[in-house]
Amino acid sequence: MPQSEIDAVRALLSAKPRPIGWRERRKRLDEVGAVWPVADDVEFTAVDVNGIPGEYSVVPGSNPSRVLMFFHGGGYCSGSIQSHRRLVTEAGRAARMRTLAVGYRLAPEHPFPAAYVDALTAWQFLRKQGIAAAHIAIGGDSAGAGLTLGLIGRLRDGHEELPACAWLMSPWTDLTMSGSTLASKAAVDPLIHKEYLNELADTYLLAGIDRKDPRVSPLYADLRNFPPTLIQIGSNETLLDDATRLTARAGAANVAVTLEIWPHMIHAWPLWNAHLEEGRRALANAGAFIRTHL
Repeated sequence: MPQSEIDAVRALLSAKPRPIGWRERRKRLDEVGAVWPVADDVEFTAVDVNGIPGEYSVVPGSNPSRVLMFFHGGGYCSGSIQSHRRLVTEAGRAARMRTLAVGYRLAPEHPFPAAYVDALTAWQFLRKQGIAAAHIAIGGDSAGAGLTLGLIGRLRDGHEELPACAWLMSPWTDLTMSGSTLASKAAVDPLIHKEYLNELADTYLLAGIDRKDPRVSPLYADLRNFPPTLIQIGSNETLLDDATRLTARAGAANVAVTLEIWPHMIHAWPLWNAHLEEGRRALANAGAFIRTHL
């Protein structure tokens, strides 16, 4: 394995340590996510997603009638269309379809359930554009993976049509922070630690909201009848246990679930696909998975 590539990403992250304020944290994530530019052949269209900022992307050869809707990570408090642009556009290339990146509202300005509401708004927007549910894949990384699961649960409970499949990268599924790898992987994870997650959860959830509420902690959700799901996680992530426990629960609920654990990889490593072979390979796998189901 070309260890030097992931070491270079680690060096990038350590050179830009996480600042204190939310404004500064958002700026930092935009900077580290966008350190390598988007490919020249990507065509963008800004779109008003019923009041939420959105961005379509398409590359030559992509099928515009199939859509990968993506919710970015950032702990419900940071992250943006900009920070995840390279990731989303290359995922669309791998899946050979159009993408819709959703700029949902962030805490602390907009605590739960704002992002949860926005996820449904984005889904309804796409459906009203005439895109069939069976022609939509939903994806997300970290908190965005949690939003993906929350949206699917909401659609299922409402007896609505579900997306063709789900793609979860480095999912944050348990806001109670009970996963064993939060401790056992703390020394090797350069990004995500329990204290930081607790700060995010306290910021996102107003007092009195149960952290086991399945709308915010999909590990505790009823996963029956969920669509085929791909889960990708790095072995050096404190959230490894969030992914493996979710996989087990999904499998027990008869969901067609695929788990990939990538050796030596860190949180949301496909963000740096421009200079990380494992990032490109993970996106290729995700694209193939999505194409299989759409």
